[in-house]
Amino acid sequence: MCRWAAWLGAPLYLSEILSAPDHSLIRQSREASKCKTAINADGFGLAWYDQRPEPGLYRDVYPAWSDPNLRSLAHQVQARLFLAHVRASTGTATSRNNCHPFVVGRWCFMHNGQVGGFEGFRKRADMLIAEELYDQRRGATDSEALFLVACGLGLEADPAGALARGTAIFEGLSRQAGVLPHMRMAAALSDGERLFAVRYASDDLAPSLFYQWNAAWQGWSVVSEPYSTAAGAWTEVPKGSFCSFTREGVSVVPFAPEAGALAVAV
Repeated sequence: MCRWAAWLGAPLYLSEILSAPDHSLIRQSREASKCKTAINADGFGLAWYDQRPEPGLYRDVYPAWSDPNLRSLAHQVQARLFLAHVRASTGTATSRNNCHPFVVGRWCFMHNGQVGGFEGFRKRADMLIAEELYDQRRGATDSEALFLVACGLGLEADPAGALARGTAIFEGLSRQAGVLPHMRMAAALSDGERLFAVRYASDDLAPSLFYQWNAAWQGWSVVSEPYSTAAGAWTEVPKGSFCSFTREGVSVVPFAPEAGALAVAV
């Protein structure tokens, strides 16, 4: 399992979440407390939005704690919106193309979880990626494939619906393969203006997900696990929820992929 953190609000130095807190994301890369494995050393990445509509992207294969460039960049860069991820592979190679976040145009996506049996149906999953998006398939992960399929299913117009349809398709493929767990997901995605997050599982073990309004920093933190309790309490996202964060507030609605989507798409 991986760990990730996202921010939407007033411009914030990335270091305030990535490296400065006692339980920063970089510390979580070797001492995570709310996931199956405490070590998340199979690479890292971050995407941030500033003046251009497309995000900047920095990813590498080293453990996050061992890269001084990451700490230096986080110390210098401010962003109104960013997504950061430390990876623990569930089977695919440790390579830059397999590190999150993934970017298509102005959209970016990162994921913690797994799709059971993905290696056995990866070709079928890849064939569900829209032809005009397939040149964006750079790695081999289930996460990137799910993101690209969702992009082709209308992510721009309906983020919750597109991701739910994509999730239903992948869960259906996993059920056909008969490999558990069929779907576990805590994911974040953004179009550069809004921040979305989802917590879902086909069983009772949905990956952890929390959010908090930080009055001092004037923005929303959305995380796999809290990096600090100094700014107050965190809200745990209920399993089966889709969250939409804007500068005006947050909405949390049910996220329930429909099994029938598989028959429509395959």
